[in-house]
Amino acid sequence: MPYERTPSTDPLLTVTGDLLVIAPRTAAPARPAPTNPYRRLLATPGARAFTAGNLLARLPMGMFSVSAVIMIAGSRGSYALAGAVTATGLAATAVVAPWTARLVDRYGQARIAVPATAIAALGSLALLLCVHYGAPAWTLFASYAATATTPNTGGMSRARWAHLYRGDPAALHTANSFEQAADELCFMLGPALAALLCAALFPEAGTLAGAILLMTGVLIFAAQRATEPPVAPRTTRSGSPLRAPGMPALLAVFLATGAVFGSMEVVTIAHAGGAILALQAAGSCVAGLLYGSLRPAGAIRRRLLGCLAGMTALMSLPLLATASADSLLALAGALLLAGAATAPTMVTGMTLVQRLTPEGQLNEGMTLAVTALLGGIAAGSATGGWLVEHTDPVSGYAAPVCAAGLALAVAAAGVRRR
Repeated sequence: MPYERTPSTDPLLTVTGDLLVIAPRTAAPARPAPTNPYRRLLATPGARAFTAGNLLARLPMGMFSVSAVIMIAGSRGSYALAGAVTATGLAATAVVAPWTARLVDRYGQARIAVPATAIAALGSLALLLCVHYGAPAWTLFASYAATATTPNTGGMSRARWAHLYRGDPAALHTANSFEQAADELCFMLGPALAALLCAALFPEAGTLAGAILLMTGVLIFAAQRATEPPVAPRTTRSGSPLRAPGMPALLAVFLATGAVFGSMEVVTIAHAGGAILALQAAGSCVAGLLYGSLRPAGAIRRRLLGCLAGMTALMSLPLLATASADSLLALAGALLLAGAATAPTMVTGMTLVQRLTPEGQLNEGMTLAVTALLGGIAAGSATGGWLVEHTDPVSGYAAPVCAAGLALAVAAAGVRRR
């Protein structure tokens, strides 16, 4: 029977006459790299998984205080008690958080974050049960103080980006901008979600959902071991990051910046209600994403001065809107624009913290910055509350302008000393 040749469909096989020729397979054309900096960021192997877990864990950060206030005030009929309990938790966090971060740097994120989060989640559940069953007031303080072991999930995520992009300042700038936008988004959605759950289901629903989200998110985040920064040898650690040159002045800048946020929040709630604050967070979120898409230029300390100067100028807009026309629409636009300066300031400040912090202590350094920010928020809230109660909204809106000006002056003094 004669041999019948059939055309080959395999690109490796070619029939020429009676010969079978094996041709090398040509390589497939390389897929072009994404041009969007955020798509390139999330295309990093493992980035999407730890980002998803971190966002789940970070959302409750904007839920817990609101949920606690609604739950305690609704059960005990006292906003003073609710405020004292949440203030105690904030003070406990300021003390415990840097120690938790130090343990994370020393033993690794997964080994410390999971048990620390479990303790914090149990504290939230204990608070829920004490409120529900009418336990003595001191048990509320003790339970909420236990939540201070919550690890700084935003700092751990930034530490992973710093490890992945330690040789690429432009990509790290984009990563820090992404993290700041995520912060703004979580603190914008968290309180609204907490209030909705407490109103639609039961008063303890916000706290319960927050504890579940926190524990689930940290478990997912900690499971991504491939992107976890390695633990630095003990020989590279040199005391607290507070001793790093320039760090005390930078933390003072974060303290004053926190006062901007705290005073603006209290004054706006007293003057126009809490819902309008979402505009400030939205403006900051959008500005952070835009800022991250740009390539940073110039010395980082000079960039920080420029951001602080812009924040000081834009924070005067709510003051001008309230003084010139008592219009809610004008105030809404002013808050939207004022928020546009906060994210670039925070992104640049956190990048400088990463550069000043000694190797192997990054989580502790960034947690110190967050602790300073929280301290400033508490001081700004108290100042704004006093001004609202004893003066008028126009005077109240002067507080964030003065705090931003103080942050600018401290940063400028630090730059001159260097």
